[in-house]
Amino acid sequence: MLGICRGRRKFLAASLTLLCIPAITWIYLFAGSFEDGKPVSLSPLESQAHSPRYTASSQRERESLEVRVREVEEENRALRRQLSLAQGQSPAHHRGNHSKTYSMEEGTGDSENLRAGIVAGNSSECGQQPAVEKCETIHVAIVCAGYNASRDVVTLVKSVLFHRRNPLHFHLIADSIAEQILATLFQTWMVPAVRVDFYNADELKSEVSWIPNKHYSGIYGLMKLVLTKTLPANLERVIVLDTDITFATDIAELWAVFHKFKGQQVLGLVENQSDWYLGNLWKNHRPWPALGRGYNTGVILLLLDKLRKMKWEQMWRLTAERELMGMLSTSLADQDIFNAVIKQNPFLVYQLPCFWNVQLSDHTRSEQCYRDVSDLKVIHWNSPKKLRVKNKHVEFFRNLYLTFLEYDGNLLRRELFGCPSETDVNNENLQKQLSELDEDDLCYEFRRERFTVHRTHLYFLHYEFEPSADNTDVTLVAQLSMDRLQMLEAICKHWEGPISLALYLSDAEAQQFLRYAQGSEVLMSRQNVGYHIVYKEGQFYPVNLLRNVAMKHISTPYMFLSDIDFLPMYGLYEYLRKSVIQLDLANTKKAMIVPAFETLRYRLSFPKSKAELLSMLDMGTLFTFRYHVWTKGHAPTNFAKWRTATTPYQVEWEADFEPYVVVRRDCPEYDRRFVGFGWNKVAHIMELDAQEYEFTVLPNAYMIHMPHAPSFDITKFRSNKQYRICLKTLKEEFQQDMSRRYGFAALKYLTAENNS
Repeated sequence: MLGICRGRRKFLAASLTLLCIPAITWIYLFAGSFEDGKPVSLSPLESQAHSPRYTASSQRERESLEVRVREVEEENRALRRQLSLAQGQSPAHHRGNHSKTYSMEEGTGDSENLRAGIVAGNSSECGQQPAVEKCETIHVAIVCAGYNASRDVVTLVKSVLFHRRNPLHFHLIADSIAEQILATLFQTWMVPAVRVDFYNADELKSEVSWIPNKHYSGIYGLMKLVLTKTLPANLERVIVLDTDITFATDIAELWAVFHKFKGQQVLGLVENQSDWYLGNLWKNHRPWPALGRGYNTGVILLLLDKLRKMKWEQMWRLTAERELMGMLSTSLADQDIFNAVIKQNPFLVYQLPCFWNVQLSDHTRSEQCYRDVSDLKVIHWNSPKKLRVKNKHVEFFRNLYLTFLEYDGNLLRRELFGCPSETDVNNENLQKQLSELDEDDLCYEFRRERFTVHRTHLYFLHYEFEPSADNTDVTLVAQLSMDRLQMLEAICKHWEGPISLALYLSDAEAQQFLRYAQGSEVLMSRQNVGYHIVYKEGQFYPVNLLRNVAMKHISTPYMFLSDIDFLPMYGLYEYLRKSVIQLDLANTKKAMIVPAFETLRYRLSFPKSKAELLSMLDMGTLFTFRYHVWTKGHAPTNFAKWRTATTPYQVEWEADFEPYVVVRRDCPEYDRRFVGFGWNKVAHIMELDAQEYEFTVLPNAYMIHMPHAPSFDITKFRSNKQYRICLKTLKEEFQQDMSRRYGFAALKYLTAENNS
């Protein structure tokens, strides 16, 4: 638009110049041809004949003036040639697409031309495009359902947040899965000047379930039709986006296009860039009716208030009912119905320029939508092939998409200066807690980590679990970072029950994990593993936060609190389910201990029975866990008794005890103040003891720790004296907190610590 205005300004200036320069020149000459109130001839011969005051000097001046006049006339002729050239090029530059070529400039609002099937150019004035006010809220609606679509939405939102300068209000029409995932994500993302509201997509199914749909989006692909009914009645306009959209510009530019709507225009759409609606893709191809090439509904501008007044609900329903009598089903979901309505009512549509929806499906004319990278506004991966689509510039588009896919979302927590944000109670409490910390404290970073809000994406991959009828299911709970990824397949082979894992990853690492998981037959064959991404932030590994995230999102009544570098014995899942019944875990406060062992060998013939394990223990192939560096951690398990035990036996808590236990899902969380290495499990077991849990050792259960390189956190613990000092300080503060919470009963922990 700006380019059009500049071109017109140049044309106007040149026209004025063409008119004014000769006039000024002749006025100057005419004024200069009077001396003493008498006209002076411009011809030297005539001057000689009639002027007695003619001199050689005045003769040279007049000759010079004649030369200047000829130069001005020559400049005028050159200017006329430029103007005629500009006029010849002007229509192609600032008008829309004739003969179905794609315009690089603004769209059309001429409904009369649309009725005639003509794609007209923009007839708006050259005045500056109405700007979006600095703090005006931009409303965006997205339909999202399921695990994969929830991942796609994050990339879309990142691209919007990266460019935006305005407050945003996302209206997410989501099923229960997507709402759980995205509500947690936005709550932990804490992006300023962003509001998110959810609308239950499952409640809308009855509105569109009567429409047969062949599109892979299923019933959710029809829900954009009911947005006038679903979104708040006071919401006047909204931008509607598919989940496979990537923005390459500020969304406010698209929001500003609403100002261009005229008359009864209520839908802003980009023309479809494939031949689908032309009906020539294959023999007997019979698409839904559409105006010309039809319109793509991946990006829609909806004037909700006007649509409601026009009775949009009745309009699209009647059209769909009529067309379904012959078509039987939709092929492109809501897009077919939108196009059928527009075919009957072309005055409804304002055609957006095609760079607002560059459609990257096979055999499209998307390449005509841009001449340069700067022309791109919105990229639409609307092919089922997604990133594998055919396009000569697909590598560029793919890299742009991957940039946002792997972009650190924490960097998008930018304040919009000068725009007031809605009061967030959680954020205010967080800031208050942080302000109370002493930044000069040598342990400040440790204390601060306890209050850090880590962006969390639950159920990064598809999760499905069918609970058993006897309600004895046990979920294995663990946490890991990228350097322990290789343990996942082995654990899945050893444990057939549900698993809840919290992974501490960067945005880029999360995509590496996704590719790793999707390339693994073992992992892809398991639907009962919940992968929860906790995104990296800060300098410590938030081990107990990760455990809490994994614990919180289990779907079974019991959980096995393990670590990622342990392999459970074969059949442990079924054994624990039987033990749950045997020890009446549902009605008693018990923590069932699974004895822990370790090997120093990277290749181990895993023992298939307790007898085989005892043999390996005697041969020195296996050891009780950490017997040589941290005996106190597991000594109370009483391995000597375990060797011959045939029934469960009870043990007492001792200082520094940190066994791996099976508990009910309502057990207390881990204490977040402990990060990295040291006391993270010890504090939790102490809490269980304070709450009067009984520690019961299972006689026929075991787990084995597999060797690995030392973690970064244990290296810091061993090499950094200040780290160890801060850990000791945190331990003391935890014990003081225990005394306040549990009173006299907690004194034994102080005594035990002093004696240890």
